[in-house]
Amino acid sequence: MNIPVAHGHLEAVIREPRGSAKAAAIVCHPHPLQGGTMHTKTVFRAAQALADVDVAALRFNFRGVGTSTGSYEEGVGERGDVEAALDWLEARYPGLPLIAGGFSFGSIVALGTAAPQERVVALFGLGLPIRWYDYSFLGKGTKPVLIIQGEEDEFGSGSEVAPVVAELGDHVTLVRIPDADHYFNGHIDEMKAAMSTYFESGPGSQVL
Repeated sequence: MNIPVAHGHLEAVIREPRGSAKAAAIVCHPHPLQGGTMHTKTVFRAAQALADVDVAALRFNFRGVGTSTGSYEEGVGERGDVEAALDWLEARYPGLPLIAGGFSFGSIVALGTAAPQERVVALFGLGLPIRWYDYSFLGKGTKPVLIIQGEEDEFGSGSEVAPVVAELGDHVTLVRIPDADHYFNGHIDEMKAAMSTYFESGPGSQVL
C-alpha cells in the first residue's frame, strides 16, 4: 500500500494484531544508504512483536527507498515521512494511542520527530548508534521510552549506552542483550521478547 506525502507516496505495510488493536505504532528502518529498508529483519521482527501484544504496527520505506518517491535527505526530509506515517495511523485508528520508534538510523528520526508530540504516548529505539547521533533530547520528556541495545553493538555497546541512558531520567528503560551485535543476529527472539514485555506488562503498557 502507499501513504500519500508531499513528494508523492511512501511504500508501506501494516501488520494488524489478531485481536482488537489497543494502540498503533510506526517502526522506522535503518540508514537508506546502508541498505536499510522496511524489510530489514530487525524492523520486521519488531513489528511482529508489537502485533503480538495487540499493537498495530506500520512499517514504511523512507523517501527514495523501494518504491517510495523522493530521495534521501540526511534525516531531515525523513522526519516529514514520519509525520505522514503518524498522520496516516491517526486517521486509520482514531482515538488509539500512538507509539513511535525505529532501528538504528530509524530510531533517531522517529524519536526526534515524535518525542515532543502529545499524540505519541510512548517511544522505542533499537540499536541506538550513539557514536553518530545525540539522544539527549529524550531527557526533556516524561513519556515512557524503551531502548534495546546489543551488548556488542558496534555503533554503541551496552556499556557505552548505559551511562547515556542513566542521565535521561527514570522514564527511559534500557534492556541490554548479552552477546548481541547491532543487528541482533542470533538474538532476535530476545529483542522481540523485550519489546512485547515492555508494551504488554511493562512501563509502556501503562499509557496504552
